[in-house]
Amino acid sequence: MKLDDLLGEYYELEQQLADPAVHADQGQARRLGKRYSQLTPIISAYRELNQVESDIDAAQELAAEDPAFAEEAKELTAEKERLTERLRVLLVPRDPADDKDLIMEVKAGEGGEESALFAGDLVRMYLRYAERQGWKTEIIDATASDLGGYKDITIAFKNRGTPEPGQGVWPQLKFEGGVHRVQRVPVTESQGRIHTSAAGVLVVPEAEEVEVEINDNDLRIDVYRSSGPGGQSVNTTDSAVRITHLPSGIVVSCQNEKSQLQNKEQALRILRARLYAEAQAAADAEAAAERKSQVRTVDRSERIRTYNFPENRISDHRVGFKAYNLDQVLDGELGGVLQALIDADTKERLEQAQS
Repeated sequence: MKLDDLLGEYYELEQQLADPAVHADQGQARRLGKRYSQLTPIISAYRELNQVESDIDAAQELAAEDPAFAEEAKELTAEKERLTERLRVLLVPRDPADDKDLIMEVKAGEGGEESALFAGDLVRMYLRYAERQGWKTEIIDATASDLGGYKDITIAFKNRGTPEPGQGVWPQLKFEGGVHRVQRVPVTESQGRIHTSAAGVLVVPEAEEVEVEINDNDLRIDVYRSSGPGGQSVNTTDSAVRITHLPSGIVVSCQNEKSQLQNKEQALRILRARLYAEAQAAADAEAAAERKSQVRTVDRSERIRTYNFPENRISDHRVGFKAYNLDQVLDGELGGVLQALIDADTKERLEQAQS
């Protein structure tokens, strides 16, 4: 969409939101407010750019009388270049899911207990990063391992309010899906040998009920007795729930809650997110069959990142990122590697928009 169209939409939204009648329908008011928040950074950057351009003209006029204004005009020109680039990035077509919350599943892979411990390390890394970002997190379901790791765990990451473009949960974490490999001496290794193991990460945007319609006749629901820790009633009643979506073959299960009904609701929540992601992936593939992105076209079954403990090195194989601060990354300082992925995606989107 062109900038003039966005300006017109923004001013129309301002008028609508100023109308008390609009707020009688809370659903409509939320939708309008959300869109208004999405456009605000674009309009703010546009207004700043206009002001700087006006200031440059004034400084250049005064430079003939006072050389100090020539230096000011030079500084303002640099600021104009920065704002122009910011506006260009803000105008790049956004991922439709950018404002959504996210559901992440982390599963231990081959490697036994060491893989489960690594899965636990990944979970702590993401939770600490979320805490630094001010996001809310919720553990939906988890199966712990004997030594304190996770065989599998499902976590919801939630935005607080409407984030600025590129700053929300989904745009920050959407490239984390894939196989994460670790190289280190496991705590279970008595000879001090370095082992390689892996854990899988799946990320999907969380879908609202109105976005994904699930027909009850398409579901097979099985109940069974929960396993592992979870309170007195968890292991003595058939409270765990497994849902199979027959048309897609997707299977989800949940056993964390004490009641069968609660576990069913959580499992449906995960199922909605997976179905939404599947539909979105199909739409993206249809709309961009010719598009080749080093980030977006990666096979999710392939290794995407290596965590090398002896060298304190983290490497993302999709964009060639490498850094020697693995200890800090695992403590939640994920900014560098995430930004490398975001930059690669933004560059590809800019090229796509200009082609």
